[in-house]
Amino acid sequence: MRIGLISDVHANLEALQAALAVFDREPVDFLACLGDVVGYGAQPNECCELVRRRADVTILGNHDAAVCGRMDYSYYRAAARNALDLHARVLSAENLAWLRSLPYAHRVGDVTFCHGSPVALEEFEYVFLLEQVRELRRRFDELSPVTFIGHSHLCKSFAFDRDTAEEVLNTRFRCEPTRRYVVTVGSVGQPRDYDSRACCAIYDTEARWFEYHRVSYDVEAAARKIVAADLDAAFGKRLFLGV
Repeated sequence: MRIGLISDVHANLEALQAALAVFDREPVDFLACLGDVVGYGAQPNECCELVRRRADVTILGNHDAAVCGRMDYSYYRAAARNALDLHARVLSAENLAWLRSLPYAHRVGDVTFCHGSPVALEEFEYVFLLEQVRELRRRFDELSPVTFIGHSHLCKSFAFDRDTAEEVLNTRFRCEPTRRYVVTVGSVGQPRDYDSRACCAIYDTEARWFEYHRVSYDVEAAARKIVAADLDAAFGKRLFLGV
């Protein structure tokens, strides 16, 4: 089975459309969205509706949870809170109900999907450092052979067994059956790895091959919409830099 992977759309419709076009060119059997459909961007309803149509499963992200009342976000910085407040006001009742229904994790065969760390799912912890992955070795028997996550907006892949852990630096690699993998699939709508292109990924469960895909989109259009929506202009500016 070929699995398409998207995460951290953040209400960026132009980026979402560009990422989904990858799967039109390279068809997949199953599409998973790993959370944060909303937050930061200008088109939360449009992105929710498109993800609902296209994804076979969508995981709850922290911004999704904040907008639909499933977590406290009072500690977020003001600009992020303002965006979430705006999205909570403009989202349709149907889209809010959908966000409230999303699971913290989902498993298909040997693959688990979640937004942050696969342990303590409701805490949305980051996994982007080797030290964090070394901690996961203690839970080796509890983890799926492959876990796909989002949250950090980075393209970070880690492989580990009971004794060792390492970062996988390739953008295309095979997952060895004797190891566990935690792979952050990057961000569709707000990359933070100094590459402004939208990021998505494909995993072939039979061949065990994973690959990142980057695709250009109309960044200027997305940024202009953020400003027009009276959101923090910095959310638009950062799209050009990929930070």
